[in-house]
Amino acid sequence: MKHSLKTGFSFGLTSGVITTLGLMVGLNSGTHSKIVVIGGILTIAIADAFSDALGIHISEESENKHTTREIWESTIATFLSKFIFALTFLVPIVLLKLRTAVIVSVIWGFLLLGIFSFQLAKEQNVKRWGVVMEHLLIAILVIAMTHFTGNWINTKFR
Repeated sequence: MKHSLKTGFSFGLTSGVITTLGLMVGLNSGTHSKIVVIGGILTIAIADAFSDALGIHISEESENKHTTREIWESTIATFLSKFIFALTFLVPIVLLKLRTAVIVSVIWGFLLLGIFSFQLAKEQNVKRWGVVMEHLLIAILVIAMTHFTGNWINTKFR
């Protein structure tokens, strides 16, 4: 895979999974509202995908070593991967009860992140399970923090 596409895809997948899970868990803990969680996912899929794509675009430009084509490939790959991966979390939310859907979404997100991390470590010829665990621990930290923040908001502002 071309470096520019891999950059956008890896950033978009990782950000799409961790940001969407954090938002979903926090909104669920704070509101217990399916419509609010759906709105949050759609917001992440649109606004944050554009934001991340622009961030990658500017980051790649600032390195001053990529062609205009490479910069735009990274930008578009970031947007599309973030947008698509974020939207995949809508499926369980729409089809299942909210509590179950959030659990299924966490499993789905860990699966995506774990497989990608394993493949990345394999390509780099480093300890696969170390990389997988590092990335999953960061996701767990984000999920725990947003869960407790949502609970706190629910108890303080209701």
